[in-house]
This record gives sequence, C-alpha cells and structure tokens, in this order.
Amino acid sequence: MFSLTSSFCYYLYRNPTDMRLGMDGLCGLVRGQLRRSPGSGEVFLFINKPRNKVKLLRWEEGGFILYYKRLEQGTFELPTFSVTATACVLGWAELVMIIEGISIQKIQRRKRFSKFSSC
Repeated sequence: MFSLTSSFCYYLYRNPTDMRLGMDGLCGLVRGQLRRSPGSGEVFLFINKPRNKVKLLRWEEGGFILYYKRLEQGTFELPTFSVTATACVLGWAELVMIIEGISIQKIQRRKRFSKFSSC
C-alpha cells in the first residue's frame, strides 16, 4: 500500500541532493552519508538546492517506493540543523507542514510523547 503515516520515522538529509538520482543513488546516500539502512522501513527525504523538489524514499515489503514532488511556485522551508548533523529527524506533523508550505519556524509545539524520541 502506498502510504505515509505518523508511525514512521522521517530523516531529512541536510545537503542539497541531485534530483537525477534514482533509488540506487539515494540508497547510497542513506548508507554512506546517513549511516542508516535503506531497508529499515524509515523514510528518507532529499531536497534539491533550489528547494523546489523533494524525494522521499522508503522500503516497503517487496521493494522501494519513491515519492517525488516538484513545486511549480515557491520553495520548501527547511528546519534548523545542528552544525554537525547530516540529517534531521522529523515527525509526521513537520513533514506535512514542509510539504504543504506551512512555516515550521513560527510554530510552537507543546510537549507530547513520541515513540521516535530516540531516533
């Protein structure tokens, strides 16, 4: 089934990504740069330098799924990264806000339990 939900852990790769990369190239970034397993079931996000294209890579039983969105106008807002981090762990709400164009810098989140707090 093609779906993304709040039950997944989302990793946003810090560096701009060449959108010509396919599944194999993105899997190489996950292994080499993020030091994660592409087949883990986690979702990996990659955004290009102009921030108008995003690819999401996820392993689903039987193979990889690649979601791709290109904005016709505007850009994706990125969260603030730690200076040394190669990725940022996102929650479902942050992912939806990024994709829908809602400013994540001005949102104040109230404390909630998250099973992905150790991601």
